[in-house]
Parts: sequence; structure tokens; C-alpha cells
Amino acid sequence: MLHQKREPHPDYDEPMISESQGVRYLHFNSEWIQGAMRVSRPEKLEFEYTQQMMAWLLFLAPPVDRGIGILGLGAGSLTRFCQHHFDSDVVTVEWNPQVTAICESAFELRQTASCRVVHEDAQDWVLDPLNENGYCALMVDLYDYTAQGPVCSSEQFYRGCRQVCAELGVITINLFGHHGSFRKNLRNIKRAFDDRVILFPETIDGNRIVIAFSGPPLQVTLEQLQQRARRVQSLYRLPATGWLRTLLQENGKTGELISF
Repeated sequence: MLHQKREPHPDYDEPMISESQGVRYLHFNSEWIQGAMRVSRPEKLEFEYTQQMMAWLLFLAPPVDRGIGILGLGAGSLTRFCQHHFDSDVVTVEWNPQVTAICESAFELRQTASCRVVHEDAQDWVLDPLNENGYCALMVDLYDYTAQGPVCSSEQFYRGCRQVCAELGVITINLFGHHGSFRKNLRNIKRAFDDRVILFPETIDGNRIVIAFSGPPLQVTLEQLQQRARRVQSLYRLPATGWLRTLLQENGKTGELISF
């Protein structure tokens, strides 16, 4: 299947900055916010949906033998969080070098040997055999200046995401629940991951985070999940116990043994 490359839009793909009440925002010459950073705490995840993107921590510890992948830099929120809290290698895929430049100058992005930005189209990256099975966690947040439907949404793309975490992995994907692209994306995600998918309810801002699983079937006890959630909440100051209750209720997961 051919993949049409995105070309920069001369009016809307140039990143811009605004700031209010101690929070710095990234825009693309539109009203849509592409990311945010609390200036006094750059590592903090400011939005509910960016916090939920870290929900893979309920199922996997930060990897030591494989990396963490992030598709879409935005204001660098997920990259900064991972760099601050984990020793894992972190690779962020961002197609627009201007976004990387503004993140380095205004959003505390610090590239190192273990935390780097790759300038590449996300679909090309996930389909590259060199990246197959190189990651345990993959976070997908791919939006252009319209900030509505994801710019990569095909079944082929999501199958590529699965291959990146082929042996054992958890993938979180940011969708907009109210947007017309939601059903198509969810259908393609379910096909790519053989229906091994759970969802958060829609946030107040309209984001709906999907969690997909790769590798062998995962079976854990409710007590193990609860213990893991408490540990994640303690270590990373994320609302993980609330996540777990919400995910189990939203997806009809009941009983003492939970399968994903």
C-alpha cells in the first residue's frame, strides 16, 4: 500500500508559543493546543490525556533491554517525563524539525545518547524492519495543526506499531472520541491487534486513549494489578489506582483473573 507523505503547510506547520499562569503552550498558528509544559515543573504531565498515555505502566515496568518509543513530539511532554523518571532508551519520532528546535529552545528538551529525536515520518519508522521488536512501550500521538483526526490511521500503520513491540509490548494511542475518524481508527487498531484493545472513557477535552497489547496473552490477578497501580502512583505521582478502576469498569473486566 502506498503511503502519501505529508508536506509542510506554509501557514500552519510553523510552531508558536503562548504562556498563561505558569504554563507554556505549543500551537501551530491555530487555536488548537499541541502540548504544554508547566515552567516550574517541566517533567509534569499537564493534561489528563498525556497522563493516560503512560497507562502502559500498569502492565509493564520501564524496560531495560528494549526501548520506549514515542510517535509525535508535540511540546515534548511524554519525552521529558520518560527522560526524568526512567533509565530506558527513549526514541521520539517527529517529522518536523521546527518542532524539535522549539522544544529545545523553549520546552526543556535535552537530547542525549539515551534520549533522542528522530526526524522521520512515523509510518515509515514503524514499518522499518530495523525497528521491529525493539521497544516494549510505544505511545502514539500524531496530530497536525488541525488537532483532530490522527495523521496516521491505516491498518497497515497500526500493524507496524504492533511489530515495533512484537515480542511483548503495550501501545497507547491518542484519539478524539467525538471526531469522525474515531470509529475508523478503532476498527483498524482492533484488526491490527486481534481485538486485544481496551479504552479509557473520553476526557473532558475530547481525547480518548486506546491501549493495545502485543505478544503472548497477558493474564494477571486483580490483586497484582492493584499492587502495580499503587506502585505506579507512588513512584510517578500518576493517578494509576483511578485508571485501573476506570479501565476495568469501562471494558467489562471482572473477576479475580484478568486477561488482556
